[in-house]
Amino acid sequence: MTGIVALDICMAVGLLTGGAAALWKLFQFLKRLGDVFDDWNGEPAREGVPGRPGVMARLAQIEEQLHPNHGTSFRDAVDRVAASVARLEDHFHEHLREHPKG
Repeated sequence: MTGIVALDICMAVGLLTGGAAALWKLFQFLKRLGDVFDDWNGEPAREGVPGRPGVMARLAQIEEQLHPNHGTSFRDAVDRVAASVARLEDHFHEHLREHPKG
């Protein structure tokens, strides 16, 4: 304390305001950190709100799509497109052989 009442009051108010602001920022940071953990772990369904799977469950769903499973995976779709493109390419080359440049 300085002994000057007005200065002491201003310093006290400034310290309290700064402390409150620091606590508010800390609270916001911890809330965001909690949101990250909730996203990572997922949340169970509750009344009126569907559940959200966690990161590992979502990665497992994505990984399932990377392997063929007799027609329904993304990998199967890519393989079908690749086969169609190869077939079209073969027809195109056959057409070029049958109709050479003039």
